[in-house]
Amino acid sequence: MHMVIYALVEASTHDDALATGKTVYDRLVGAVPHAGAVFDYYVTFDEEDTSVAGKARWGELPAAAPVDSDDGEDLLERGWEATKEEFERNLYRVKEAIDELSDEEIMRDEDLARHAFHKVGAYDGPTIFLYTEHGTGIRHRGQLDRLLEESEELWIVPADVHF
Repeated sequence: MHMVIYALVEASTHDDALATGKTVYDRLVGAVPHAGAVFDYYVTFDEEDTSVAGKARWGELPAAAPVDSDDGEDLLERGWEATKEEFERNLYRVKEAIDELSDEEIMRDEDLARHAFHKVGAYDGPTIFLYTEHGTGIRHRGQLDRLLEESEELWIVPADVHF
């Protein structure tokens, strides 16, 4: 499956932001030493030579944009809303499982209850759409707001990832 995720990186130029974003995505696909693969592969939106990912799948997105630009604000909103919606969807499934299933049924992963528990607690992967320049998933609004407040030249770099 494919999804678009976003890296928030400190950079002074578009090219630096894109390079730093690619470093984040290299970590998330396990392409650097001591990094566990969270996704199978990625394609950034500056790449033209693919017919199944990136622009070919999602259309035109900026390869990198300052967070305080119109494009950057739009990408940030997309990433945060997707993270929030995925969390709320899985949290609903967890609450439903607790209300409706026995401990034994939850233990057996009836209706994928334990899977939903795992997704609610995830630090990265398909339920997290925003990442820091260190490859850390941004899991709550306070974490995002702190990053936005503390950064002077923050860029957002989208990528199509496969998982």
